[in-house]
Amino acid sequence: MKETNTQEVLVDATQEPIEKKEGVIVFKKPYVFEGTTFTHIDLSGIDELTGEDLLEADRVFTAGGNMAAIPELSMGYAFAIAANVLKQPTQFFDKLPAKEAILVKNTVITFLNA
Repeated sequence: MKETNTQEVLVDATQEPIEKKEGVIVFKKPYVFEGTTFTHIDLSGIDELTGEDLLEADRVFTAGGNMAAIPELSMGYAFAIAANVLKQPTQFFDKLPAKEAILVKNTVITFLNA
């Protein structure tokens, strides 16, 4: 049986195609942050992070007054890493719907534990 390589393409609210790939989170509803509407985020760049990036995430996490026994499993730490990947402030994630916020957290945790 011959295996075919097909990529699923989604369409966002603006009818622009979004390539479905690992790390892309498509929002159920458009999300507005600082006047910009987002229909998805692409965390696939997480594979390019360095140790310095993780140290910066640690600094952002602790500077925000956060503490966790295992920071790598916390929402705040996941947001700090995702913010680095997206080049957005961590506040970008504060008003995300819960389901999308969990998808961000799970994407980061999966990367860290792979």
